[in-house]
Amino acid sequence: MRTETAPGYAEREFNMPVNLRRDVRMLGDALGQIIGEAGGTDLFRAVELLRTATIEFRRVGTPETLDEIHRQVDGMELARAEAVARAFTCYFQLINLAEERQRMRALRERGEQREAIDDSLAAAVNDVVARDGRETLLALLDRLCVHPVFTAHPTEARRRVVTEALRRIGEQLDRLDEPHLPRVGAADIARRLREEVAILWRTAQIRDRRPTPLDEVRRTMAVFDESLFLVVPRVYRELDRALGPETVGARPPAFPAFLRWGSWVGGDRDGNPFVTAKVTRQTLSIHADHVLRGLERATRRIGRMLTATSTATPPSPELRRALESDAERWPRRWARIANSAADQPHRMRMLAMADRLAATRTREPHGYPSADAFVGDLVVLQRSLDDGGARRLAYGEVQHLRWQAETFGFHFASLEIRQDSGTHDLVIRELAPQAERDLLALDELASNGWPDHVAPTSDLAREVIATLQTMAELQHTHGVDACRRYAVSWSREAVDVMTVRALARLAVPDGSLMVDVVPLFESRDDLRRAPKELDRLLALPSEQARLDAEGRRFEVMLGYSDSTKDAGFLAANIALFEAQAALTEWAHRNNVALTLFHGRGGAVGRGGGPANRAILGQAPGSVDGRFKITEQGEVVFSRYRTVPLAQRHLEQVANATLRASLHTDEQTDPADLDWELIRTMASASEAAYRALVGTDGFAAFFAAVTPSDELGGLQIGSRPARRGGGDGGLESLRAIPWSFAWAQARINLPGWYGLGTALAAGRERVGGLQPLRDLVDRWPFLRTAIDNAALSMVKADMLIAQGYLDLADQPGLTATITAEYERTEALLLELLGQRRLLEDRPVLRRAVDLRNPYVDALSFLQQRALRGVRGGDGDAGRWSRLVQLTVNGVSAGLQNTG
Repeated sequence: MRTETAPGYAEREFNMPVNLRRDVRMLGDALGQIIGEAGGTDLFRAVELLRTATIEFRRVGTPETLDEIHRQVDGMELARAEAVARAFTCYFQLINLAEERQRMRALRERGEQREAIDDSLAAAVNDVVARDGRETLLALLDRLCVHPVFTAHPTEARRRVVTEALRRIGEQLDRLDEPHLPRVGAADIARRLREEVAILWRTAQIRDRRPTPLDEVRRTMAVFDESLFLVVPRVYRELDRALGPETVGARPPAFPAFLRWGSWVGGDRDGNPFVTAKVTRQTLSIHADHVLRGLERATRRIGRMLTATSTATPPSPELRRALESDAERWPRRWARIANSAADQPHRMRMLAMADRLAATRTREPHGYPSADAFVGDLVVLQRSLDDGGARRLAYGEVQHLRWQAETFGFHFASLEIRQDSGTHDLVIRELAPQAERDLLALDELASNGWPDHVAPTSDLAREVIATLQTMAELQHTHGVDACRRYAVSWSREAVDVMTVRALARLAVPDGSLMVDVVPLFESRDDLRRAPKELDRLLALPSEQARLDAEGRRFEVMLGYSDSTKDAGFLAANIALFEAQAALTEWAHRNNVALTLFHGRGGAVGRGGGPANRAILGQAPGSVDGRFKITEQGEVVFSRYRTVPLAQRHLEQVANATLRASLHTDEQTDPADLDWELIRTMASASEAAYRALVGTDGFAAFFAAVTPSDELGGLQIGSRPARRGGGDGGLESLRAIPWSFAWAQARINLPGWYGLGTALAAGRERVGGLQPLRDLVDRWPFLRTAIDNAALSMVKADMLIAQGYLDLADQPGLTATITAEYERTEALLLELLGQRRLLEDRPVLRRAVDLRNPYVDALSFLQQRALRGVRGGDGDAGRWSRLVQLTVNGVSAGLQNTG
């Protein structure tokens, strides 16, 4: 496909880096050639005609140019439309790959400079040391915890085989950057690129079956293998270097490992009947297998490097005793090791440790009882090397391995269970109806146990009890931290926490199960009520005792997706901030070390946006060295697919966590904000949103103007799109397909609707926009929300959205949405002093403008396909498949789904 005539791609219009321009051209030429070879000149011409027409439509926007697009699209046979949609989809996948590679180049180039990169760990170290001193920084690092949690939320539309094809294409692009590349080498790269692009073209973009939960687990572990295991020591080493560049690698690090991973994949059974106790047990086995293989490979590789002789680096008495123990444990293996590594005691020890890791994985005798035991062996090895004068050997690659073991243990991530409160109520109703929603009665069961005759009879109750028993089993096998958290979605009262505690005591009568129950508050009303309900919980002596035993640690999860679907964009954001501030005050009042777990999605309407900016916008005092957040679907792929991008993301999050944890006294005190104005805007926004979604016939309107029904056929996740097999109403629809569908229709309604009404109400209250500008300037949380809304509106496009809105015969609702968009855009421009949204972020604005004509082509094809599905125009199944194909393409073009 050609690219040079697209607005923004012309060299004279867009200052594109040389290497990116080269990659875009090579990929575009390769795709164009493959399209021609596969479909002939007619297909190539159809793609080019539509591309040219959408570019012209963007340039002049006349009815005639729109008519020309409709003439082309309506005149395509279904097979031709599918091929054209595939062409634009592949194009975006290739362009995204080229841009990703350019970001990696930019990071490498910036890393070679002497100055610290913005938002990096080095920048955070320089800033904190300059303002607060080194001791303050070290004290903060001692309690720092950055805790991403991977989820299987269905927002990654790409198939694994597609991402693998793109990875191979990326490897060829990397070869182009090799210095002194010979002419023959360049020719071979061009040949390989065309071969891999041909594979991508001929690979099905749509899954033919829904993935199982274990498929999702394996997809997550592919990320671990390809980037996470490798990136962890790089992140720690950057911090280590910033703290002492002259002696880096020749001294112990001055901070503990602070990265921890969690996972809901294989543990989240909220609305997913396919996640069972058996699946959860298998999930942790898969985790352990990958981690132990990674640690074994690294241990063996490093062991083979440690060729220092006993004369050059004498082993310590402690290491000598360990070697004697190895010889007694495995005489045959030890003979082999001693023969290959004679007079190299540290090498011998590492190779024996690698064999012991292998035995742990295969569950043979003499394996490690825990990851702590393995880390203990590494500490002994490091002390011996240090005492022997080999400090660089002690704190180089061996330290990397130790960081990996301390971060991942033998289980990769703490597997978290999630279930909704309503399910627990049903189980209690079956087993102890007198205790249902009775806090004291449930506390009695949790504290003192159940009568012997009580046993579950229904499948639901048996599965809930089996899940808790599986948690106990996994703790015994893999350690307590492997599976101890239990999130309760739709938590409303203290009783929702105590219900799980009571069921845990029934499942494991001796009380040995360690379960951290995490209430997840999701609706606006539940967020407001959270501190009061937690006070009720802490009023119980049993809960105070539990807190004391756990070091006064407690975790609360905040739901971004459903709160936005419940109350609308601005009202939900403000409710979340108020909840953060109130919970922080509650924690201080009760001497609780509170971790706020942020359930954010990828789309703005689900709490998405740059994570580092979101952290800096949190309520003062709410971070305090701890930040925990969900990483969902497409976000996992975009942030962690490669080591350089994963390192950049993790450094940005750690930087923001450090900065947000200090100088809270200098941050704007929420009490000093004009809450009358804020609540006026929140109320106006919520009223506008509720009036829209509460309109008679709105559910049918939503189904008509978006591909919401067709999204269910994408097979992108194991979890059903609706809760409890809902009846098709909005209440049962999950927040992800809600946001996903609006994004596909180029409206992005959850990410901005009601904001214009809110700004208008605020302006009326204070007599102008200047007080609102002052509020935005003083309140980072609101500034972040405003910026995210602007981005969401830019990715929306009412010019194209009109074609979707016309699919429903609801002119009143169409007019309401259009008017609110225009109101919001006008007031945002005035508020921010801009002529176009994102004017202050020109690179991002230009990127959106550049992509729009290509996304438009897919949107017009999608609109045609939706008319075919709903109008009985031929083969409805084929038209539905075309919708799904364009969904993939639009997602790639907009670089987000739900």
